[in-house]
Amino acid sequence: MSEAPPLTSNRYRDAWCGQVLPDRVDSEVRVAGWVNRRRDHGGLIFIDLRDRTGVVQLVFHPETSGEAFELGHKLRAEDVLSVAGDVVRRSAETVNPELPTGEVELKVTAAELLADSETPPFQIEGYSGEVGEDARLRHRYLDLRRGQMREALMLRHRVTAAMREFLDGEGFVDVETPVLTRSTPEGARDFLVPSSQQQGSFYALPQSPQLFKQLLMVAGFERYYQVARCFRDEATRADRQAEFTQLDIEMSFVDGDDVIAANERLLAHVFDRVGGPKIELPMQRVCYDEAMGRFGTDRPDLRFGLELVDLGDALRGTEFKVFRSVLEGGGSIRGINAGRREMPRSELDGLISRAQELGAKGLVWAFREGEGWRSPTAKFLSEAELADLNQRLGAEEGDLLLLVADERKVTDAVLGQMRIDLAERFGLIDEDEDRLVWIVDWPLLDWNEGEKRWDAMHHPFTAPTGDFDPENPGAARAHAYDVVWNGQELGGGSIRIHSAEVQQQVFAALGIDAETAEARFGFLLEALRFGAPPHGGIAYGVDRIVQRLCGAETIRDVIAFPKTASGFDLLVGAPAPVEDLQLRDLGISVHKRKLAGH
Repeated sequence: MSEAPPLTSNRYRDAWCGQVLPDRVDSEVRVAGWVNRRRDHGGLIFIDLRDRTGVVQLVFHPETSGEAFELGHKLRAEDVLSVAGDVVRRSAETVNPELPTGEVELKVTAAELLADSETPPFQIEGYSGEVGEDARLRHRYLDLRRGQMREALMLRHRVTAAMREFLDGEGFVDVETPVLTRSTPEGARDFLVPSSQQQGSFYALPQSPQLFKQLLMVAGFERYYQVARCFRDEATRADRQAEFTQLDIEMSFVDGDDVIAANERLLAHVFDRVGGPKIELPMQRVCYDEAMGRFGTDRPDLRFGLELVDLGDALRGTEFKVFRSVLEGGGSIRGINAGRREMPRSELDGLISRAQELGAKGLVWAFREGEGWRSPTAKFLSEAELADLNQRLGAEEGDLLLLVADERKVTDAVLGQMRIDLAERFGLIDEDEDRLVWIVDWPLLDWNEGEKRWDAMHHPFTAPTGDFDPENPGAARAHAYDVVWNGQELGGGSIRIHSAEVQQQVFAALGIDAETAEARFGFLLEALRFGAPPHGGIAYGVDRIVQRLCGAETIRDVIAFPKTASGFDLLVGAPAPVEDLQLRDLGISVHKRKLAGH
């Protein structure tokens, strides 16, 4: 039940449905809302009336309800009603302990039908989850009437209110930044907005307020925050939407420890206000290299073991051609001990298929038997190699061992995901446990083998630790930090570059020449030359935080009006074609791509 806020009485109601509690017995109230359920018991009609705070039971009696009794016969689910009556106690056998209002009911003396409803396309009261998501999104205004959805959005409200409360108390200033800006590379495609006044030129919707919040630090505001709308033209998934909400924070005259400390207090405050997990401060920190080495990912779930083990040294002199060729090619051999398991060959084949689906060429499985292995691969390995592998993997009799040999990025990605798959499959995750961790000490740049260039691990404005060596950019580490909750990234940030010279050096390492840098980022470079303080910040995915708090499977269930997985808004039918006249005003012509085979 949602907390009942203050209510000003008017002709429709003087109380919320959820406020009709035992302390109101023998008083008269007027409530308004939607018919949640109707039950006709012959001489009496029972209506459950719902508003955003909860449900109260109405009783229409032929002797005391007058003309309202006839109306009670006609009411249907989702009709909108205003009702006055006397609050009375229910008889002991009819008390509903599941409802805060379950000890009382409202004996109706007057009722007014404010709007009748057609039969909804799916059941709202008693919703079983069998309705397809497309139907829910198409009729989102009905879906949002369901208790689960209503509570998710009320939780979202409390989360952002707690964020504002904390940041206001810490001296941060809420500043809005532009939604129409220019296109800058931030890792995903921009949504472009054509200008009718400057035909042939385009605004871009912001992927984040990154550059503007840095400019606010140069401007001297020192502590900024914003609950900002952000946009990325990319495929959606369970925890990603093309349009999303971000808590954006920036601070001046700070280092990474200062930012982390302030944000630990922020998270503890928000969770305390909304009933989230208790956080022990300071939170755990894990270096990026350690996270990748132990878990194969920079967003590890620490609630269970199954850690990755590097096995390259044990197989450096192996005669097994598959392993030897991978190591000679600079690759990696890594493994997981999945514990004592019994698994038929068909399920083991399924693990191989899963590894291939994740990008591996194959998977080696083995069970420890005695000092050796039961595995198709065992015959290719010496007794000494098997003993060394068992020792490194901590293998005991009957343990299932899984190995992947490939490029390091592949072994990390495959075993990192299979680690999660195995934990879910074998029930190794304690769902009542919450582990939050900072991932720190990141590389500044990442080599893009396909494009033969360096990419920024976070974004191009992240400050390197120490001096940046343009001759050896891959060695640079970053003043960066991400916060991870049970394997899901909640937010990330960094200390920013506040020197125009260093910023130009990083741009050059990323393949952005001086002319391009000036064209795209000249305003930032100029600002950095006018006394830019050391500064840094962080951004959180508000949708992800609420999703994790309420246990939703997807962020679509904590967003009022989300898009489908293909980025379509089923409620309003967007995106949609526009009139030719609008396109002419913008100086745009549309050329439809011809699909193969048509």
